[in-house]
Amino acid sequence: MVVVGGGQSALAAAYHLVRANRRRERPLTFVVLDDRAAPGGAWTEGWSSLRLFSPAAHSSLPGWPMPPWPGPGTPPAAHVRDYLAAFEARYALPVLRPVRVREIDASDPHAVLVRTDAGDVRARAVLSATGTWSRPFRPAFPGAEDFGGRQLHTVDYHGPAEYAGHRVLVVGGGNSAAQVAADLLLADPPPARVVWAAREQPRLLPDDVDGRALFEAATRAVAGEGPGVGGLGDVVAVASVQHARDRRGLRAVPLPERLTPTGARWADDGVGGGAREEAVDDVVWCTGFRPALVPVTGVGLRRVDGHPLTRADHPTVSADDPRLLFVGYGDWTGAASATLIGANRSARDAVGHLTELLDRQEEQAPGRDA
Repeated sequence: MVVVGGGQSALAAAYHLVRANRRRERPLTFVVLDDRAAPGGAWTEGWSSLRLFSPAAHSSLPGWPMPPWPGPGTPPAAHVRDYLAAFEARYALPVLRPVRVREIDASDPHAVLVRTDAGDVRARAVLSATGTWSRPFRPAFPGAEDFGGRQLHTVDYHGPAEYAGHRVLVVGGGNSAAQVAADLLLADPPPARVVWAAREQPRLLPDDVDGRALFEAATRAVAGEGPGVGGLGDVVAVASVQHARDRRGLRAVPLPERLTPTGARWADDGVGGGAREEAVDDVVWCTGFRPALVPVTGVGLRRVDGHPLTRADHPTVSADDPRLLFVGYGDWTGAASATLIGANRSARDAVGHLTELLDRQEEQAPGRDA
């Protein structure tokens, strides 16, 4: 079988495949195809101050806890990247890179054809764990096509240095927007102006509450037992966000009504002064992502809310072809499955289904396909 992707969800699935093989008389042959040049998934990108929402002990993949972070606060992205690389080596996971998967052809009922830039692979099943980082979402916004400055997304933000002297508008109501705005405000020197704008005023969680509470709330919500993450707040107050709030007055303002050729215009300045316009050099859209799915041909996958329909009893399994599985894309593939700690449950569910499925396939000789 083939696992597509090389980040946290792909590694969690590969771990469970290795573990399943220890119990099997006939081990499953599998390969992990990663289009990146080095281990670490999307954690190899982002800005230097990007942080986890939870302590290392609560951000681990199955089998091996993330080593403690010796510095202050929660672990930075570099610590996560190093952990994922070490995890891959620790279990000798069969990762091939860089290999870009171009298409998954499921038209043959006996084998799924995985077409890549390094050749084709025939597989008995394919587990997609490609994440969302490579498919940033930027909403249609009035005046965006006329704006004369730069428009970037979270994926394009690598730190405050290139914004020195600029007037920056950060758009979004979530954790990425809060951390990017804080990173800019805490720079030395900071940009000339930083405005954080969100559709609704984001609510910061209490300073002593971290991502563990978000994971637990997401799990309860998917099980129908609670109000979900929104009942707690929107943003984890990591150290940089706390500092920017306390020292630089970090707070979101309402969204502008539109962008203009030279800036942004608000219909109301918030203090009864009527419309106002501000000059803006750069807009950073921290507006989320969509699943970065490889095209699947040969079977008409039904879709719901923009993603493939999966089974109610196995949310990682396609409702239309049980040989196609999806891990790590958010709650539709399992509670908090896009998080480090949440990847384990979804990966375990997917591999459990796969082993049952492949055990029933008697028409193929052992080892014939990946």
